[in-house]
Amino acid sequence: MKKKRLVIRTMILLLLGAAVAYTLYANFTKDDVKKVAIGEKAPDFVLTDMHGNKHRLSDYEGQGVFLNFWGTWCKPCEREMPYIENQYNAFKEKGVTVLAINVGDSDLAVQKFADRHHLTFPILKDTTDGQVQTAYRINPLPATYMIDKDGKVVKYHTGELTEEMIIDMMEQVKP
Repeated sequence: MKKKRLVIRTMILLLLGAAVAYTLYANFTKDDVKKVAIGEKAPDFVLTDMHGNKHRLSDYEGQGVFLNFWGTWCKPCEREMPYIENQYNAFKEKGVTVLAINVGDSDLAVQKFADRHHLTFPILKDTTDGQVQTAYRINPLPATYMIDKDGKVVKYHTGELTEEMIIDMMEQVKP
């Protein structure tokens, strides 16, 4: 009986050790996955918004794009949404648009969120198994790419944005 317990405990310890080793390995090598580089052409995509309209990133060439990845469950995302809405309204006539890509929420959850925050910019759904999120190597949320009129990435930011930061970012890509 003691021998059986020893074998089981040893197996459990080996499994725990393997899990710890994998976690350390994953954390130390995650930076090896390169983000879309500054100065590089932004990967093109086609996504559908909450009204069924298709949006192709390359169709926005000639204007600046504030590309924001977010989720309804993400508190920093929720806090920055009113600022994004304010600046969308201030910059849309100046040639800067907002494309907000929701990553993984249901249509109902996204619609309730948009209604609650009175969002008027296009909200796109990355429902293609997260292909756009993967192409842009998004982790964690919120994450924002600034894309200039030529379709090139000029800035990347991960984490919550203040209204001043959003203004500065939009000024950088204003055509």
